[in-house]
Amino acid sequence: MTTMTKLDPFTLEIVKDSLLSAGDEMFVALARTSMSPIIYEVLDYASGLTDAHGNLLTQGNGVTGFIGMLTFMVKETLNKYPGEKLKEGDIIIINDPYQGGGSHLSDVGLVMPIFYKGELIAFSANKAHWTEVGGKDPGSFTNDSVDIFQEGLQFSCIKLYDEGKLNEGIVEIIRSNVRFPDLSLGDMFAQVAALRTGERRVKELCEKHTMETILAAIEYHLNHGELISRQELKKLPKGDFYAEDFIDTDGIGNGPFPIKVKVTITDDEFICDFRGSSPQVPGPMNCSYTGLVSAVRAIFLAITNPAQDVNDGVFRPLKIIVDSKSIMSAERPVPVSNYFETLLGSLDLVWKAMAPHIPSRLNAGQFLSVCAVTLSGNHQDTNEPFLIVEPSVGGWGGSIDKDGASGQFCFSDGETYNVPVEVAETRYGVLLDEYSLRQDGNGAGAGKFIGGKGVIRSYRALSDGQAVTVTFGRNKFLPWGIDKGHEGSPNEFYVKKSTGEVDGPYGVYPRYKLNTNDVVQLMTGTGGGYGDPLERPAVQVAEDVKNGYFTVEEARDYFLVEVNKDTFEYKELAGRN
Repeated sequence: MTTMTKLDPFTLEIVKDSLLSAGDEMFVALARTSMSPIIYEVLDYASGLTDAHGNLLTQGNGVTGFIGMLTFMVKETLNKYPGEKLKEGDIIIINDPYQGGGSHLSDVGLVMPIFYKGELIAFSANKAHWTEVGGKDPGSFTNDSVDIFQEGLQFSCIKLYDEGKLNEGIVEIIRSNVRFPDLSLGDMFAQVAALRTGERRVKELCEKHTMETILAAIEYHLNHGELISRQELKKLPKGDFYAEDFIDTDGIGNGPFPIKVKVTITDDEFICDFRGSSPQVPGPMNCSYTGLVSAVRAIFLAITNPAQDVNDGVFRPLKIIVDSKSIMSAERPVPVSNYFETLLGSLDLVWKAMAPHIPSRLNAGQFLSVCAVTLSGNHQDTNEPFLIVEPSVGGWGGSIDKDGASGQFCFSDGETYNVPVEVAETRYGVLLDEYSLRQDGNGAGAGKFIGGKGVIRSYRALSDGQAVTVTFGRNKFLPWGIDKGHEGSPNEFYVKKSTGEVDGPYGVYPRYKLNTNDVVQLMTGTGGGYGDPLERPAVQVAEDVKNGYFTVEEARDYFLVEVNKDTFEYKELAGRN
């Protein structure tokens, strides 16, 4: 192999950026060819390239929580198919959380080896949330499963394509075991198309620059990522930092479950020690070790250099320690449908431990939960079955110099989107009665810089026999404030029945039955406040009241500002700074 000393830095940079561009093109190709709104609207997927050893080179993300999971999929593929067992044209399918999948069964990964002149030089890989993978409940991920076998089909790193030939048996198994086979299989073939896009671009680079140059550029890319991380690590405060919190429930009535972390930062290492956290639990809030690694990688990037291109070199200074069979390093066969709540809880611990010490990078606590919703039934006009699968937006915490963002997805969902109201009402048997920012009425998120507002999203059922499964974490333990900032509000939901009865609030509920004109009112949390509310300028408090963020009563009780409800004129009360 040509050494890097024989290659000029301009060529190395051009090839590096070309690899990043190939990853971006794979990402776009998957969105444009998929069949499910959870992919082409929400962007609940990730795609990228690794080197021949499974080290991540580039990753395009809709979902932040997938950072690093492609690496584990590829390394499991290399473990299962060593030596000459991988051939050109092979594509491997994997979703087993305990064998490199890392999340839950709904997130189906595909891995494709890339050969050039007979030599394995890279892999293209992607991971996408399928609308359906079977299991006991519509949408497949549920909140009351008791083992992984209830959660859907498991693909344990097997060949979907063998030297370019499709395994029709796997296709038929999928077709016979999922509720919406056209969507699931359509998304699968979209993933295949995206993998082949990556393969084509890597081969073109080899033709243009030679394979030796590409391999040298890959090595340079990984080393460059490590170099930047180590430079940023030296800027962080050094020492031990601690945080504790709880996972509300396991979904089947147990909990809360304590979780904890000790973060140790030196000039050379960033160590996250989760030992002492709860053991794995009977319900589906368990997270595998791969999920934990992805969680910590995401918050590590936020703390060090959030603008940095992601590759495995970036994470070389990162070390993770955890007890075996903990709630965040669970082992087969415990259920993992709602792994994302523990994934989020794990990264939030690191966030909580470090936020007071690096205020320029980390804000107060956010609503945190994915706030996952699946709603199924038959369409009122066609009687055809429909299924909504979506996360929900909420409030982020205030920071040292600005208010928190309202109506944004949680940390692990990253650059994802809502299913638009127009799409929901066209495709599904519901009406959207309300989609608005939440007004809490109890000072939630009050601070010098206020927490961003959660939202209210209300679905009205247009047919009988619908069912909604809601998994809203951060229902019992609220988003935390900083430096006298107030806590945020809980994630919760109500059901307003056509009879006038109101049921709730609930945080986690499986298959709540809805009939025509019943309304499920989803309410996500407001983020925590930053700083003393009495230091918020009175004129801004009056604007908050005018904008509907706080009531007149909240302005008086929490900010000591009297606001006229008609004119929004204001005066400061005794006791303000």
